[in-house]
Amino acid sequence: MGTIAFALNDVCVKTLGKKFDPSELAFFRYLVGFIILSPVFMKMGWGGLKTSRPGIHFFRLVLACIAQVGVFMSVIHLSLADATAISFSRPLFATIFAIFLLKELVSKRRWSATIVGFGGVIIMVRPGLDGFDPVALIAVGAALTFSIANVMIRMMSTTEPPNRILFYYHLGGTIIFAIPTAMFWTQPVGIEWLLLVAIGVLTTIGMIGFVRAFSAGEMNAVGPMEYIRLVYAALLGFFLFGEVPDLWTYLGTAFIVGSALYIAREEANRSRVGLGRSL
Repeated sequence: MGTIAFALNDVCVKTLGKKFDPSELAFFRYLVGFIILSPVFMKMGWGGLKTSRPGIHFFRLVLACIAQVGVFMSVIHLSLADATAISFSRPLFATIFAIFLLKELVSKRRWSATIVGFGGVIIMVRPGLDGFDPVALIAVGAALTFSIANVMIRMMSTTEPPNRILFYYHLGGTIIFAIPTAMFWTQPVGIEWLLLVAIGVLTTIGMIGFVRAFSAGEMNAVGPMEYIRLVYAALLGFFLFGEVPDLWTYLGTAFIVGSALYIAREEANRSRVGLGRSL
């Protein structure tokens, strides 16, 4: 459910991106998401939402909002398959930032997998070749920035429950994007209203789907399911937008997905060993 929702969300973003500024798309993404989750926030009350760490919430929010605009720009201007494949490089960047921010130890095998994955990113971006698209660098930058934001969630998890993080994330995102949306407002007409609302609905459904899946199953089983999204992206891109992935896309994707899967497996094995020692 999560992978299908995220793939369909990209279709809405790409369709609307021909007319609307990415900031307006992001505004609806956060506003609608906040409305959907508001019953959860109301149930928590101010006592459950109040935080003693506003600074880290704000810093993560700014990074995530910058990354969100980058993701939307990459989806609009790249093929869906390329934009989706490059987004899968987030675990590679997360490996590096976890070392500096979380002081994690990384094995030689994981380092090797990370290097292979970045090789795939270079293949996807194709610097210096005729097929180079500068927007691919924006996609890579968005993946890098989102990875920092995701690592910060782990830093916050000791004191901040998930729903509190979601509250400040959605409320803050709505406020931040309200300003550029007002400045560059484009009036939606007809079905465009439905597609704008769908961005927030589908993103929220996708997020809930993965949260529920990871809470119910092992990472080794659930994690690889995310990469099925690439199949959906390629099919939707072909049938709806006439996009045909080239050889470089397939080759770079193989490197990125293969290394990300290996890193996920290493993370799951390490968690299992840690649990065994604690028992």
